[in-house]
Amino acid sequence: MKNTNQQTKPISGQIAYDPAFLSALEGLQSFVLETGADLDMAYDWVADQSNMNSFVHDLMAFDMFYDVYSEATNA
Repeated sequence: MKNTNQQTKPISGQIAYDPAFLSALEGLQSFVLETGADLDMAYDWVADQSNMNSFVHDLMAFDMFYDVYSEATNA
């Protein structure tokens, strides 16, 4: 018997190609430098700019986010 209540897992990397997500990453460094945002605030900002509730489940997207955030905080 097929379970119709199962949720499908997103394909890793799917969000990483979303134009809204990529656009948010392009603005992330400026946002962090202007506001002094911590990791949580930066994550929330990218999610908001991308019109997503979350992207932590997509490891490729989260790694991309973290790389940009790290660059911004080390600038």
